[in-house]
Amino acid sequence: MKVRTVFLLSVVAFSISLVTCNTMAALADVAGATGAIDRNTANAISQSARAIGSATEEITPEQEYYIGRAVAANILSSYRIWNGNAALTAYLNNICYAIVINSPRPNVFNGYRLAILDSNEINAFATPGGHILVTRGLINAASSEDALAGVIAHEVAHIQLQHSIKSIRNSRFLNAIVVTGVSAAGAVAGMDVTQLTAAFNESVGEVVQTMVTNGYSQTQEFEADNTAMSLMAGAGYNPSGLIDMLRALGSVQTTGSGFGRTHPTPAQRIANAERTVRNYPVTDISVRQARFAAATRNR
Repeated sequence: MKVRTVFLLSVVAFSISLVTCNTMAALADVAGATGAIDRNTANAISQSARAIGSATEEITPEQEYYIGRAVAANILSSYRIWNGNAALTAYLNNICYAIVINSPRPNVFNGYRLAILDSNEINAFATPGGHILVTRGLINAASSEDALAGVIAHEVAHIQLQHSIKSIRNSRFLNAIVVTGVSAAGAVAGMDVTQLTAAFNESVGEVVQTMVTNGYSQTQEFEADNTAMSLMAGAGYNPSGLIDMLRALGSVQTTGSGFGRTHPTPAQRIANAERTVRNYPVTDISVRQARFAAATRNR
């Protein structure tokens, strides 16, 4: 019993330090095979070490894309795509392309895609890998192409700053630590590795739901606004278009839904943006107004 306890403590110490997760998993397998510790304990330790190792892996562009698809599917369980105006969808995608082609990260695994959600709620979502969803309500709140560009650039910024991926990676790490604790307890209680793996997978699903429901941190939202203005300037848009959109949102949104639930208040974001916008040149938005009016006539 003493040997087993010392071995468990050693595994946890090495795992938490993230030094040799794969090695520790292999050692646990060997220890179980040779009888140094019982098989349940060996399997639990191996599962724990590999979970922590997975938490520290870099997420590839392909993984990022498929994670994004899963998150988008989650969103579309509550909303449906609006196909009532194909020209408007194409127009918004063209704004998106203009922003990303002039950005530091113009290429993602399967390209950037923007779709319209059939909802009067004022909201927008960006999932990993290039998926952007905006509601009809948000489009209706915009008064110019530059205002729309501000919203789209904000969502592109979330993708390029990998805010969702960072949230997933951090949560995967925390859940790996949980699995470590559960594994040790599970070995004592007689739980098998399949049950532990199921618990881990369920916790990952909860992370995806949390991302959609709770939104990003205030710091990440401000960072996305600041980056959005840089992206807008790079594409030839007036960065103050984002502030125009924030003012429009402030006049119509409620705090219990949409942006009001998952974002800082428009007043907070405006104050942050006004400190940044002075760093960029002001461009004339009137040249784009006729195009905006034509594209949004049937929104």
